[in-house]
Amino acid sequence: MRSRASGDGTGTFEPDPALIGVATRLRISIGTFRRRSHEALSEGDVTGPQLTALSRLERLGAVTTAELARREQITPQAMGATVAVLENRGLVTRTADPADGRRWLLTVTEAGRAVLSSERSAVADRMAAAMATSFTPEEIATLDAAAPLIERLADLF
Repeated sequence: MRSRASGDGTGTFEPDPALIGVATRLRISIGTFRRRSHEALSEGDVTGPQLTALSRLERLGAVTTAELARREQITPQAMGATVAVLENRGLVTRTADPADGRRWLLTVTEAGRAVLSSERSAVADRMAAAMATSFTPEEIATLDAAAPLIERLADLF
């Protein structure tokens, strides 16, 4: 299951059909998972994009909106709208960049960390209950091993 360069001298890459199959199944299953997670949110809960932005900010530390948008591979305008909601809710704060006063750095507030913790717990509790009743220990171990690989794959796009 490896991709190979085409033999036509163009330097294009031809993914192995088996890799295309894996990629397609992952895309469909992750999309379904995201939709179901979003459906489980209650009124006033943070949305998937907001939760993703908060989580990324927590991992990265202080960054600009543009850097956060680049990391999430969305437009700075779209990230700006997400950040504005988070800022209005007191979940992130902006401070002047000490190295460049023209830039603003975003950081997660304590309230933002509390939301991350509670959101993760609510979703994690539901997932854990589903796994406990419907998955074998071997399947759970496979999911555990796959999680960092899926995150790494997302970072490589």
